[in-house]
Amino acid sequence: MLDRDQLETFAVVIEQQSFEKAATALSITRGAVSQRIKALEESLSTVLVLRDRPVSPTPAGEVLLRHVKALRVMEGAALQALAPQPKLHAPIPLSIAVNADSLATWFPEVLKELLLSQLVALEVVADDQDHTSQLLSRGEVIGCISTSAKAADGFAAECLGAMEYRCYATPQFAASAFPDGLTVPSVLTAPAVLFNRKDSLHDEFLKSRFGFSIDRYSKHFLPSPVALLEGVAMGAGYGLIPSTQAQALMDSGRLLDLCPNHSVMVDLYWHHWELEPPLAHDVTALIVKVAHRELVSRAVDAPVVLVAGSGDSASRLRHVSAAVAGNNSKADCNSH
Repeated sequence: MLDRDQLETFAVVIEQQSFEKAATALSITRGAVSQRIKALEESLSTVLVLRDRPVSPTPAGEVLLRHVKALRVMEGAALQALAPQPKLHAPIPLSIAVNADSLATWFPEVLKELLLSQLVALEVVADDQDHTSQLLSRGEVIGCISTSAKAADGFAAECLGAMEYRCYATPQFAASAFPDGLTVPSVLTAPAVLFNRKDSLHDEFLKSRFGFSIDRYSKHFLPSPVALLEGVAMGAGYGLIPSTQAQALMDSGRLLDLCPNHSVMVDLYWHHWELEPPLAHDVTALIVKVAHRELVSRAVDAPVVLVAGSGDSASRLRHVSAAVAGNNSKADCNSH
């Protein structure tokens, strides 16, 4: 039987990324923290913590951290179920990783139900959809939205559907920068608006458009979906934006689609523990339900471009096809 105090101390050390900060959080001495971690490692005959700055878990530590987080969720759910008035209990802490574009478009429907339930104390970690899976594997979150269709050992991946991106600019910017349309010479001189340096979507769009890679073009980096949209809408450049996010500006004439017959479909998946506590299972069911209602169902015969993963992310599929306007039916996962 693992010692619960040792387990909790280990989790706090990893969360705080410091033995000193963990001691403060737990109201014990730095020496007591070290003793508990050492005793836990000895009981398991393995090193759990890399004593660097910042502190991080070893692969074995990542497994144990997921175990501690599952224990927290199950214990919190049991206390709520056993209490005469469950809402008097403190909400159960849950952390999930969500890509910024989902947060700006369809995910608020999920947040509304989770936050208003008053059953969870939710932490949403925002990161690029190609990098969120790293947070899950390290045990920092109980689930994440990713572009990878393949789940790691011990995890499951649920198909959510696809987000449609289109290339937008203001009519004035398009007339000035692209008088002959979106051509290679014009792309080399016109500034593009990207999310951040991790964002490879624009590169992939240009490659699919012209048949070869283009990387030496001017770029603005605005690491917020709202800021990116506003940057394009003010005429600072052109960029790829979720079509649902840009629709109102399209309807008002402030934006136009530079490539009406060319869109980028990005498949999204919800990765979670394979064996998850009931509350985490309910979160998974909610996310899948909302996503199937809000995201685009990818056509089975859509052309597929396979793009190698970046960093530690698994490979992901980018689907470049004609627009699927107004299609919000349930996601089709059978083609994988």
